[in-house]
Amino acid sequence: MKNRGWIIGLGIVALLAFFLVGRYNGLVRTDEAVGGQWAQVEAAYQRRADLIPNLVNTVKGYADFEQETLTQVIEARAKATQVTVDPTNLTPESIANFQQAQDGLSGALSRLLVTVERYPDLKANQSFLELQEELTNTENKIGFERNKFNDAVQAFNRSVRTFPNNIVAGLFGFSAKGYFEAAAGSEKAPEV
Repeated sequence: MKNRGWIIGLGIVALLAFFLVGRYNGLVRTDEAVGGQWAQVEAAYQRRADLIPNLVNTVKGYADFEQETLTQVIEARAKATQVTVDPTNLTPESIANFQQAQDGLSGALSRLLVTVERYPDLKANQSFLELQEELTNTENKIGFERNKFNDAVQAFNRSVRTFPNNIVAGLFGFSAKGYFEAAAGSEKAPEV
């Protein structure tokens, strides 16, 4: 009878261990998915940052173009590329800081493109048109990757917060991650 009790006890411990390992591995998989998707977001933003020097150089060729606008774009790009986020620390605050720097670059690019409207020769330049098209495609890719990132974060956060995963998450230090959120004021349509 004593051996039977030991066997039952070991069986319960083994089942508990398998349960914990399975839940832990599931949390690791969803955490890795978030990290992988974050890398895709960063790659899309890096693509945009890489296009900007070519765009600025193409625009610079027009002697009477506003130097202040170009300087603002260059400075905003520098700020945006300096802000990095550790994928293991995707807090709402760190993502907001990253997003704020990227929004500053988006604003500077928008001002540049509005200013270009005053230069018909530049608007007809094939290099500029190709860069503008690449930039538009890259902005679309950024939006797509941000949405996929938010989906991965949602799956991870749901996993971390649901029972019994929340117990395992608490034991091993998994916590909810932050989302990309709409920029303040984006709920209002711009006035034309």
